Amino acid sequence: MKKILVIEDEAQTRDMFIESLETEGFDVIGAENGRIGVLKAQEHVPDLVICDILMPELDGYGVLTTLRQNYFTAKIPLIFLTARTTEVERCYGMEMGADDYLIKPCTVEDLLAAITNVCK
Repeated sequence: MKKILVIEDEAQTRDMFIESLETEGFDVIGAENGRIGVLKAQEHVPDLVICDILMPELDGYGVLTTLRQNYFTAKIPLIFLTARTTEVERCYGMEMGADDYLIKPCTVEDLLAAITNVCK
């Protein structure tokens, strides 16, 4: 069973994705901001991180940078899930090392397709 960490500051969105992913058979951990997300990634070493970009305390870019600097979390695939829709922002996220970039709102099917693609 794949372990997925969902880092999302909006509780309703976070809960919806956690519930949907658990229904699909994933072991899911939630984090309400980037700082807590980094700590949970270091503690649980998930198979995948799904991360919002605009968050308090530590944004998604900071999460990605921090995870890539730690030996134990450096190779964990990360999917950005964000309302930031410009091509410049998408390119920036991918250049930073994100494995995929989904625009909110997205469907559970879109998310599952991205997970399948990233976790080949």
